[in-house]
Amino acid sequence: MNTRELRSALRALEVFAGITEEQLDWLVSVSRPQVLADGEVLFRDGEEATSFHVLLSGGLVVTKVVDGREEVLTRHSTEEEGAAAEDHDGKPPAAHRFTGELPLLTDGAYVATAAASGPSTTVVAYPRAVFFEMLTRCHGVAAVLIPVLAWRIKSSEVQARKRATVEALGTLAAGLAHELNNPAAAVARAAQELAPALERLTRTAQEWGAAATPAERAVLDRLTGELDALPPPVTTDPLAQADAEEEIADWAERAGAERSGLLGSGVSDLGLDLGRLLERTEGVGKEALARALDHLAALLEVRSLAAELRAAGPRISQLVSATRDYANLDRAPEQRFPVTEGLENTLVVLRAKLDGISIVRAYEPHLPELTGYPSELNQVWTNLVDNAVEAMEGAGVLTLSARAEGVCMVVEITDTGRGIPAESLPRIFEPFYTTKDVGKGTGLGLHLSYRIVTQRHRGSLTARSRPGETRMVVRLPFAGSAESCLPPAHTPDTAQETASSRAPGALPS
Repeated sequence: MNTRELRSALRALEVFAGITEEQLDWLVSVSRPQVLADGEVLFRDGEEATSFHVLLSGGLVVTKVVDGREEVLTRHSTEEEGAAAEDHDGKPPAAHRFTGELPLLTDGAYVATAAASGPSTTVVAYPRAVFFEMLTRCHGVAAVLIPVLAWRIKSSEVQARKRATVEALGTLAAGLAHELNNPAAAVARAAQELAPALERLTRTAQEWGAAATPAERAVLDRLTGELDALPPPVTTDPLAQADAEEEIADWAERAGAERSGLLGSGVSDLGLDLGRLLERTEGVGKEALARALDHLAALLEVRSLAAELRAAGPRISQLVSATRDYANLDRAPEQRFPVTEGLENTLVVLRAKLDGISIVRAYEPHLPELTGYPSELNQVWTNLVDNAVEAMEGAGVLTLSARAEGVCMVVEITDTGRGIPAESLPRIFEPFYTTKDVGKGTGLGLHLSYRIVTQRHRGSLTARSRPGETRMVVRLPFAGSAESCLPPAHTPDTAQETASSRAPGALPS
């Protein structure tokens, strides 16, 4: 591309439409045209941002790897049809013709990968120093740039909210499936085994009734009544229980019982040993003892299956209730609610990720209620707890505390993980900023949490971190309070705290 063609192409762009001839001469002199083949990468996610790029012809596809999947964030095109296809979400036409300005403005790295789309794509690069001089020399550029920046910020947050909603639903589904597995399996197994167990109970009852005298039947009736009233053992010694089970089974087999093993396990589970069983079966003759033991084994089996069903049913109801409360189904968007309910429901939803993590609760009693949007705050708790669990890498202590402080509720989520580097701490609430490896996380979770707390609930979100202790502090006004909850002023011993009284930095692109 010669100088005349470059000059004409730049003049035709909206971003440069308002510049003077002198400014255009300067712009041409500092331009660095580059022709890209189809699929050739212009810049990569995570690389240091070095240039502002202007698209003269062809197209660019902007992608990002999120949790191992490559997602298309947007497409830039100089063709009218391609541009129209991307304008369904209100994308300004000028946004198609430049990229890379956001990380330059925030002194960050590229947060996505841009590659050529089409057989011949031409871009012009303007290095960092030239870009800032361009903004100073050519005031008309900023007039086009700023509305595009505003749209990109809004678009990124909309995409992030959608992604957060999908991720929250995925987390909810995975957690619910994991937690429902045990009680659902117990219900299925008990239902499958209940019919043959009832048949055995009916048969053994008939055989026992035919073989026993009235006095012997009274002995077994007293025994079954006592067993039914026994409370569960407070402590269980697995070795002692195994020995008791084996002794009872051997004795029942010598007595002629058909299901001696089932009897041994059923009686030992109740905390009884052979001596106590012998004592309680005195009065049953040898001829009827085998039938008595078979009937007792069948009765204990049916009672055990019924107990499993009684335990599994409420557990399933509890999980469904926690899921409903977490998602706040069938409720008004804004409402009064206890904050600890959301914290506990979040722990239920994330329980599959909490293996190996010790949970400590420090809730002040009789806390006032909050007024707000509990489903949105549940996203905050999920983000904070999920980050804490990841930082602890499978082992550590997660502490959740809630207390009253003036007109504010203070919720703290503390972990014993690796901590946040001091140089990163002031930026963690910036959109797209992340300390995770490329492809692991979007860098939007804490930013969205910040927006939910500060803008939707008039609260504050701050962080303090050192190796072995990271503390995320959320302050929220109580129901009926007209005051906002700002973080306390910094003191020398809280120099590493990130204050949320200032807005996070601008979005990097």
